[in-house]
Amino acid sequence: MQQITKRNISSLLLLFITCVASVNASEPVDMPAQIDGAQTVDAEGLIELVGEAGLVLVDARISSDRIHGYIEGSHSLPDVETNCQTLAEIIPDKHQAVLFYCNGVKCGRSVKSIRTALACGYDKLYWFRGGFEEWHAKQYPVIKL
Repeated sequence: MQQITKRNISSLLLLFITCVASVNASEPVDMPAQIDGAQTVDAEGLIELVGEAGLVLVDARISSDRIHGYIEGSHSLPDVETNCQTLAEIIPDKHQAVLFYCNGVKCGRSVKSIRTALACGYDKLYWFRGGFEEWHAKQYPVIKL
C-alpha cells in the first residue's frame, strides 16, 4: 500500500483542479447584439408579440434557474436539451412564431437554442436578449415554482 505524502496530496489536488477547470471551460458562446435569422426584442416587444396568434415562448434556462421564476406561458426547454426532435414536440409548425429567452445579456443559452432552431428549419424566430433579468428588473409578472 502506498504511503500518503504531501507530494501525493499535491499531485491529486493539481489533478482535481485540472479536471474541474476542463469541465468548466466549455466552448464560449459568442454574445452577439443580434442573431441572423432572428429578430431581437426587448420586454415591451415581447409583450406586443404575445398578442400574435400562436406565439410560443421558450425558456432556454436550466431547471434550477427556472425555480427563481419564469415568464408565464413559457415552455422549459434548456439549451442542452434543444434539438430538432425536442423543438418539434413543442413547436410542430416550423413557420410558427417562437421567442427564446434565458437569464440575460450575458447568458448564451438562448443564443445556442436559436441557432439550433435555425438549423432545424424554423424561420419565424425572436430573441428576447435581455431575458429574465430584464423582465424581472422591469417588474413584469413572473411565475414562481
